[in-house]
Amino acid sequence: MKTLAKAAAVAIGLITVSAPLAAEAQSRQDRREWRQDHREDRRDNRRDNRQDRREWRDDRRDDRRDWRQDNRHDRRDFRQDRRADRWDRGNPNWWRGRPEFRSYSGPRRGYYFAPSYGYYRVEPRYYGYRWQRGHSLPYAYRSYHVRDPYFYGLRPAPRGYRWVHANNDIVLIALATGLIADIVLNVY
Repeated sequence: MKTLAKAAAVAIGLITVSAPLAAEAQSRQDRREWRQDHREDRRDNRRDNRQDRREWRDDRRDDRRDWRQDNRHDRRDFRQDRRADRWDRGNPNWWRGRPEFRSYSGPRRGYYFAPSYGYYRVEPRYYGYRWQRGHSLPYAYRSYHVRDPYFYGLRPAPRGYRWVHANNDIVLIALATGLIADIVLNVY
């Protein structure tokens, strides 16, 4: 009986020792499977996220294309409108109805007219004066710059130069010295 008791005691001891070992082995296996499943889930999530980002980027790209296309059409329309508004040398009444000529009532002796500025007094020696390249524009007349050179069919003024109204003419002057570089005669 002693042997039987010893065997029973050993069996019980083995069971108590092996049960946690078996449970621990089982739980390790479960953890390993869980980690593997978790890794696969993360990979799937990353794939899905990448796909979502691609779709989002494609949508944004399409939106930008549509926006660019709309903008292009708007610019074309704007250019056509501006062309229609441009100064027409062949039409003597081209200035009528333009807001910057609202106060214009024809030539006045002793005065120049600058669109958007109105009439301004002229020194008697410059009334009816013919401006020439290389001459200097008096300081008093340099501040009446052309606000929309495109309207008059003028190229943009280079750096350091400005288009200025002087009598019925438009002159391109150097800002620093006032030297006349170009002239458009009898604009209005």
